[in-house]
Amino acid sequence: MNLLTYPLIPISYLYAGITGTRNWLYDQHLLKSYHFPITVICVGNLTVGGTGKTPHVEYLVELLKDKKTAILSRGYKRQTTGFVLASSQDSAATLGDEPYQYFKKFSEVTVAVCEDRVTGINKLLQLNPRLEVILLDDAFQHRPVQAHSNILLTDYNRLFFQDRVLPAGRLRESRAGAQRANIVIVSKCPEKLPQAEQNRLKQNISRYTKAGMPVFFSLYQYAKPVAFGNSNSYGKEIILVTGIAQPLPFIRYLNEKGFTIIKHFNFPDHYNYRQQDLTEISNFAKSNGSCSIITTEKDWVKLAEPIFRKQIRQLPFFYIPIKVVFLEDKEIFNGLILSNVEQ
Repeated sequence: MNLLTYPLIPISYLYAGITGTRNWLYDQHLLKSYHFPITVICVGNLTVGGTGKTPHVEYLVELLKDKKTAILSRGYKRQTTGFVLASSQDSAATLGDEPYQYFKKFSEVTVAVCEDRVTGINKLLQLNPRLEVILLDDAFQHRPVQAHSNILLTDYNRLFFQDRVLPAGRLRESRAGAQRANIVIVSKCPEKLPQAEQNRLKQNISRYTKAGMPVFFSLYQYAKPVAFGNSNSYGKEIILVTGIAQPLPFIRYLNEKGFTIIKHFNFPDHYNYRQQDLTEISNFAKSNGSCSIITTEKDWVKLAEPIFRKQIRQLPFFYIPIKVVFLEDKEIFNGLILSNVEQ
């Protein structure tokens, strides 16, 4: 542990006490939580920052393609408040980047945002009583809703059982919160994860979860770059543009595929791009004429907005889609999810 962390430990204990008391009040039914007459599946984590919730929600959407499905998110860093049902008039600014990405990718799925998930679910059911399943994006700590299934993600590179509560660490609540999970997924795993290592991780996770909790291991699979600028072909020398919490796995992938990163414009997670950012990227690209510009799918939905269209059209911009694959036991995971929906 970093020496600078030690002074923060008392604050972490205080924060853990506050969140622990809140959880206890919900567990004892002293604070009200609601059960809905529709399957609600929550995808969340204990950790601040990216653990891969978005691609896992997208995996569930594909799995549930034969069901009438809605996605409900709070819409982090959006410029609106209250309940918003996604429509063609919306953007990443009005919905938040992840909900807007869902809306762009899945035309058959209802997408909405609301800070109060109880209100959001009730609104969705009023608008479409025939819905069969609602996916809650990043709602593991939203205790007013009793989900039918809580999927807890933990990043292989930042495992929750090795972390501390804020501010000494990056946990939103104590490790004991894992008790609420019905499924645990270790995300962003290396492609070859030895069975002995999987068993070790399962053993450590089981110290904090209910007995017999199923643990799965997933990784990202990257597709070929998709053009959205002025070129359909890309070179191996690239300018990288990211506004995500954990860009290192993406950088590692690009390096493994033989890309040379000339410059990395590394913006904070959920970053709202500005005209001056595009001007800076454009000026650097023009001074390095043979470079392509690579970004993530999450950043693409914001960079492709109309206000940037003129600048983007002049640049060789590409995004790389990602999807989740399981190291093993995919069918077991799928069966657990589908059995929840069909009950």
